[in-house]
Amino acid sequence: MPSRRTLFAAFAAAGLAIVLGAPVLAGDRFITVASTTSTVNSGLFDAVLPVFEAKTGIQVRVLAQGTGQAVRTARNGDADVLFVHHKASEERFVADGFGVKRHAVMYNDFVIVGPQADPADIRGAKDVAAALSKIARAEAVFTSRGDDSGTHKKERALWRNAGFDPTEASGKWYRETGSGMGATLNTASAMDAYALTDRGTWLKFGNKGSLEILVEGDARLFNPYGVILVSPQRHSHVKAKDGQAFIDWLISPEGQAAIAAYRIKGQQAFFPNAADQRS
Repeated sequence: MPSRRTLFAAFAAAGLAIVLGAPVLAGDRFITVASTTSTVNSGLFDAVLPVFEAKTGIQVRVLAQGTGQAVRTARNGDADVLFVHHKASEERFVADGFGVKRHAVMYNDFVIVGPQADPADIRGAKDVAAALSKIARAEAVFTSRGDDSGTHKKERALWRNAGFDPTEASGKWYRETGSGMGATLNTASAMDAYALTDRGTWLKFGNKGSLEILVEGDARLFNPYGVILVSPQRHSHVKAKDGQAFIDWLISPEGQAAIAAYRIKGQQAFFPNAADQRS
């Protein structure tokens, strides 16, 4: 029988905001974390949250959303902690007074996946902008999340680097799903299309079909994650003590080791970097 977190991850893959965690009973101690869907879809939270909960007695309820929606949730005071992967949005969140401080937690990378046939001939490219240019010129089908998530924000930035606005071809070769990463990858698999995805979700994704990683390794595909306590000055109901305890654990040697230990099919999915607050 699938676990509760696995079932919730399926909802996240369909692009829905979900609450992750055990049922909360009266008197239970818990925090709410607004987080990107990739922390759920990759299985990372399944691995690390039980360690934190057993150590502290604090349950973690995760609202798994695209980064843009997660930031809006935290701005509205509907979460105690924000844990996402779009540094500019995170820094703006703090600068605008909605968050206390951004802490680097971990990173992985984005990759471009596509059909084995590779109609745009991008396999092995090390310049992601050049690869996207070839996709656009070939008018090869590309599936985009189109949901203001961290992945979507990264994709738009990469298209700008390539000198293209693919939305001009929306509904033609450029297909915007308005959904989470799992659902977008399902669409790409069904259509033999290209897509940008975070590596953690890709490693966990089971319906690959003919898709494979075609482009990786460009420094512009770096994917850092940050965690922020929602400001109790802005929202007085924020559980600042327990929220900060979660952040402190994530960036502690124990939390960083738990993140580093997580593997998908033998591959490390995330790399801790709390020691490097420049990331």
